[in-house]
Amino acid sequence: MDFNTEREEIIELYGNHFEKLYNIPPLAARILGTLIIDGCKTGLTFESLVEKLSASKSSISTNLNLLLKMDKISYFTKAGDRKKYFKPANLSERLANFHKLIDSEMVIIDRMIDYREATASCPEEKCNLENVKAYRTHLIEVGKVFTKTTNEFKQIEINNNNNK
Repeated sequence: MDFNTEREEIIELYGNHFEKLYNIPPLAARILGTLIIDGCKTGLTFESLVEKLSASKSSISTNLNLLLKMDKISYFTKAGDRKKYFKPANLSERLANFHKLIDSEMVIIDRMIDYREATASCPEEKCNLENVKAYRTHLIEVGKVFTKTTNEFKQIEINNNNNK
């Protein structure tokens, strides 16, 4: 197996996935994929990302800032070194962000249920109410799974940090 080709294909797959999932530019998605593949141990510098992705400094900078604002990546510095080292967000953080989306939607769904219960006046609206209630039940179950999985990943990450 040619590992360099496999690496490039995985980065491209991640890029396509993240582009669709997060609705981000292709370069931002490829940066995230590159950080997951190449930056998980020591992080990658701005300069190394420019080199690896063959993109302009301004494009890399713009997309790094976007990913930082979205909490998809983080950076750290090393004593005596002025460079920033970028890493992908921990899996527990990524899952927690998904959980926030579920919680946000739950607030809307609860209000929708209250509204529909008070105003449903035809069979279609009553059917819609039942659908929304079923969806709420689904969101509750998904939330429980996210909480459990996030906590498991947090523990794994703590153990991994303790074993460094």
